[in-house]
Amino acid sequence: MREEVVLITGANGEIGHGLIRYLSGLNYTIVAIDVNPLDRPLRSLVSKWIVGDILDQILLGRLVVEHQIRTIYHLASILSTKAEYNPETAHRINVEGTLNLLRLAVEQSQWQGSPVKFIYPSSIAAYGLETLDQKNQVGKVKENEHLFPTTMYGCNKLYCEHLGRYYSKHYRQLAADSAAGPSVDFRCLRFPGLISAETIPTGGTSDYGPEMLHAAAKGTLYNCFVRPDTRLPFMVMPDAIKSLINLEAADQEKLSRFVYNVTSFNPTAREIFEITKKAFPDAQIDFEVDQRRQKIVDTWPADVDDSAARQDWGWQPDFDQERAFNEYLIPAIRKQYMETENH
Repeated sequence: MREEVVLITGANGEIGHGLIRYLSGLNYTIVAIDVNPLDRPLRSLVSKWIVGDILDQILLGRLVVEHQIRTIYHLASILSTKAEYNPETAHRINVEGTLNLLRLAVEQSQWQGSPVKFIYPSSIAAYGLETLDQKNQVGKVKENEHLFPTTMYGCNKLYCEHLGRYYSKHYRQLAADSAAGPSVDFRCLRFPGLISAETIPTGGTSDYGPEMLHAAAKGTLYNCFVRPDTRLPFMVMPDAIKSLINLEAADQEKLSRFVYNVTSFNPTAREIFEITKKAFPDAQIDFEVDQRRQKIVDTWPADVDDSAARQDWGWQPDFDQERAFNEYLIPAIRKQYMETENH
């Protein structure tokens, strides 16, 4: 009998770290995939870790045969900044990779006779506001508004949201066996900027927030690439993990949509600077605006409306802005670099 597992792709990233720790604490059997070897502290927490590529269909086919996958957390992707330098590569990984995983979910559901849950993190990069004035006027943006992304990453994420909806609701709708019911239970979160105390940012266009904190703790100069008045929604990593877990556990009948906004707080870059300087008075932080990256950030909403998530499955962040910085980020990041210095 095949072992029932949770599959996590992109397991070595910020979200993957948190998910593995949380799910292993609940005694879930986890199979982790990443293009890099899984970090050593996490290896004992998973049943199997695989160095592999989600474009490798032979590898994915083997997973279908060897395991009974009940939930897929598909985290693997190329983030916004790197995607702009290599848009075609980003498309292959972000879109074709997602399509491969959706196909795996279909095959898996046929084996086990019930839909596979497919949990997918999207991004505020799926939005695209035309002007800065419009951004400042629209207020909180709903899931179905201003969906005109200007980056390859945003285009990839928005398209994959539609792929998930298709595989859940319309897959092979003209086929003779289409009445058999959905093979994929696709559930998507549109994340704001995410800030982690544990892992170093890896190429997101909203990473100026965590980059500022990590540089201050290390005592290195940081040139913030956006204007001080730039405002974006953010969440800390524990809330990101919580939202994924809660959405996965939600009663499917209570879900009114496939894609949900989630958020927590939305400071300006200057507010993050002031909080950072208060915690690290010797921090060397300058604002040297990268106009190309600023142009992208200006198309993303200053805030998002997450009322649907709150209503449908009880979403509520644990960390507001004050708790996020004072109780989680600053103490944990300070401790991390103090321990590094002591070694």
